[in-house]
Amino acid sequence: MYFGLSEDQIFFQDNVKKFLEDQAPLDTIKKISEGEELSVKNELHQGLINLGINNILIPEENNGLGLDLLFASAVSQSLGEGIATLPFLGPYVIAPITIKYGANEEQKEKLFNEMSQNLINFGIGFSEYFGSRDSSGLSIKNNKVSGRTLFVLDTDYASHVMLCDKEGKVGFVSLDSERIEIIDLITVDKTRIYKEMSFENTPIEILENTKSSSLAVEMALSAGRIVTAADSLGAAQAMINKAVAYSQERKQFNRVIGSFQAVKHMCAEMSAELEPCYSLVWHAAYSFDESSEDTKLMACLAKSHISEVSKMVAKKATEVHGGMGFTDLLGLHFWFKRIGLNRHILGSPEIIREEAAKVQGL
Repeated sequence: MYFGLSEDQIFFQDNVKKFLEDQAPLDTIKKISEGEELSVKNELHQGLINLGINNILIPEENNGLGLDLLFASAVSQSLGEGIATLPFLGPYVIAPITIKYGANEEQKEKLFNEMSQNLINFGIGFSEYFGSRDSSGLSIKNNKVSGRTLFVLDTDYASHVMLCDKEGKVGFVSLDSERIEIIDLITVDKTRIYKEMSFENTPIEILENTKSSSLAVEMALSAGRIVTAADSLGAAQAMINKAVAYSQERKQFNRVIGSFQAVKHMCAEMSAELEPCYSLVWHAAYSFDESSEDTKLMACLAKSHISEVSKMVAKKATEVHGGMGFTDLLGLHFWFKRIGLNRHILGSPEIIREEAAKVQGL
């Protein structure tokens, strides 16, 4: 039995990959990460919107594509491979999944219609639910939100931010509201934007079904972890490809370094460890789409395992390049740092393994 991506999924994935290769080469990524070429970034974002990535998980009846998480994971892999400097995880994966499971029919109709037309765009601040810290904490009461959230994802083009408290209650706030303080969060990954946000009795619209159930945030986190794992998978594959290509060109002692046994073993080990990760991501996404009982467990396993494997790949691929691997000239650090930050997005491997153990009753 063949288990993998369909022709349509591969076609969609390849289109995104080719678009990024043509429109966002490494030199462009460098300039965008330094705060330059913002008009180019806007054009790239609009180009991906034209490809339909904002509508992957929007139902057809709301003018979306009505596709599934496996499609989104395939696209995320291409975005990681191309180190796209654009939002995807928050507004186009976590937000629609949260609305699907957490909104009432009236809210779904309104939000999905506006999202499909790109009239509303969400940043995501869910860290209080799975990893709150002493210096933070959100309180959502009486349609008002107060407190601080430390790690808000994908605010590049956001008109609203979706927030979740410790109990799993989810609501969204317009960024045009008063009594919001937004601070830039500096991370090693310069390809994406993160914020800290503080609120003081700020009006918030609560998704109706989340008042009595945490199902929406649990499903959104599972989807987000699978898609983040796919992003790391793509980034790791790009680093392997670059390491192999470099080993076939770089010469020492009048021989290409790829002919040396030590380098061969490093490349073989990276490939052997990464290859099974494809099936792991695909199976996790399939479990999610089929509403399997193992959805959360598979999402936890995919995120935690691929975080570890991609970390190993990033290290060894850099070592294959020798001293050049640490320079800005080759740009390997963009993939290296993206993988490093993906490891902690929506929960580090340690946090997620603990969740997986609880799911299994351990």
